[in-house]
Amino acid sequence: MEKHTFQEDIIAMITGSFLVAQGIMFLQAANAITGGTAGLALLLNHLTPYSFGVLYLLCNTPFYWLAWKRFGQRFALNSFISGLLVSLFTGLFSPLVQLTDTNPVYAAISGGLLMGLGMLILFRHRSSLGGFNVFCLFVQDKLGISVGKTQLCIDASIVCASFFYLPPETIAVSILSAAVLNVVLAMNHKPSRYCVTYGSS
Repeated sequence: MEKHTFQEDIIAMITGSFLVAQGIMFLQAANAITGGTAGLALLLNHLTPYSFGVLYLLCNTPFYWLAWKRFGQRFALNSFISGLLVSLFTGLFSPLVQLTDTNPVYAAISGGLLMGLGMLILFRHRSSLGGFNVFCLFVQDKLGISVGKTQLCIDASIVCASFFYLPPETIAVSILSAAVLNVVLAMNHKPSRYCVTYGSS
């Protein structure tokens, strides 16, 4: 495939990050979590006084080195910017939009769909959300295992860890949200279907 232009990548990073932040807001409305570093940050948000945005950046930081080493400086920089945008957007949206009286099942499905679509946009424009997304792309690049399958295993581990801290009904909607997100990724981001070079150029 032809490479995307710089302008296309910038617009995609803003759009993808915006959709992910919207999805996170739906999950927060349902008090749910999801997989990946976003799910880990949401879980820690239940247990600590720190905001989601701060926790999300901290959880992602160690993975940017892997992104730089394996996929090049441009991919690592794009991923850092996308992760930073998600953190900023979630902080900015909170006082502007209040999702009250939201059905937890609807919120879980909507959150999973929005996050999955946002991640697809980022993946296809030489970016990611950092964190476990980078690891999943690394596994796909080296072993040919789709991002969705690897992400599902990681997400399942994070949701299982929440069994010790969250009520059963919250865990149920969290599993639903993670499943929806990973179905979106597994069906639409396969190694042979959409190939983008993650070089340093």
